[in-house]
Amino acid sequence: MKKAIVLFSLLLSVSGFAQTDVSGYVPGKSQDAVTYFLPKTIIEVEVEATKVTYTPGEFCKYADRYLRLTGISDRESSYWEISKVTVKPVGMPDPDNVYSVKLKDKTIAPLMELTEDGIIKSINKPVEKKTGKKAAETSQQQKTKINPRDFMTEEILMASSSAKMAELVAKEIYNIRDSKNAIIRGQADNMPKDGEAMKLMLANLEAQEAAMLEMFTGTTDRETKKYTLRLVPNKDLNKQVLFRFSKKLGVVANDDLSGAPVYVTLNNLNTVPAPDEKAKSEKKKMEGIVYNVPGKAQLTIFNSNKTYYDGTLPITQFGNQETLADNLFNKKTTTQVTFDPVTGGLVRIERGNE
Repeated sequence: MKKAIVLFSLLLSVSGFAQTDVSGYVPGKSQDAVTYFLPKTIIEVEVEATKVTYTPGEFCKYADRYLRLTGISDRESSYWEISKVTVKPVGMPDPDNVYSVKLKDKTIAPLMELTEDGIIKSINKPVEKKTGKKAAETSQQQKTKINPRDFMTEEILMASSSAKMAELVAKEIYNIRDSKNAIIRGQADNMPKDGEAMKLMLANLEAQEAAMLEMFTGTTDRETKKYTLRLVPNKDLNKQVLFRFSKKLGVVANDDLSGAPVYVTLNNLNTVPAPDEKAKSEKKKMEGIVYNVPGKAQLTIFNSNKTYYDGTLPITQFGNQETLADNLFNKKTTTQVTFDPVTGGLVRIERGNE
């Protein structure tokens, strides 16, 4: 996701020392101040589902007779499967935690870097210049299907029955395999001149063999779809239905009983002491930069047969809040602070004297 950076240059000339006032944001009254958000945690779950479609080959009934291939189905089939489940925490601006840093004539107010959404990222950190190089774009090339009839001889095409045609195609497959073995052993009548020519010749023979073999084994096509689900973890969750999954339809809604439930369980690990209720209920003036101390939770995504994810995630809502002392930003020090824009937690403090 492309993010813009908003910079507020707030370095003022100083004739003395004063506190940096931080208070709760009041619309229309937080003038001469920089306003920033603290994030709340959103759990983003990406489900990758794949539709598998099997189409039987033209000569599937003769696979065992001529190629000794057993278990080849002669019926079309289609089903969905969950191929991957990935989980990541995402930081979203919390409208209940907006703060303003008031500017004063006798204050060293910080240079603040915010995300595009206004979440605090850093204080007094040098802005990293973008190199201007574009990320390499990866293009997925669709595999071109080879028509096996392009390799059929006149004898095969003129065969009087499907059984005879299948027999001749099977013989052609065996001939291709003999040719590959002769080239690899150096016994072919027309050996390639160098290694690259040998690779090219072998690749062509393998493509022909695979195309003709599919006339017996059939083809399997895969179509992948991605679904993004979001959870706002405000409390523990015990075996809550995250989504439903059907082998015929893929991912379906929670209330669609055609699919079997996939559950989510979330347990607060209580790694951070609960915040004081009085402090939570009162929006009072604070002396310092407010930041989050995120807690942790155990997240499990599963169904009756399989566990798709089991791990620990940082959860802002299960944590607390603290403040950075305002004397970190007085005229005698140059303090650099880095925050995690996903959790609002403190990442690093680097303090140096001027």
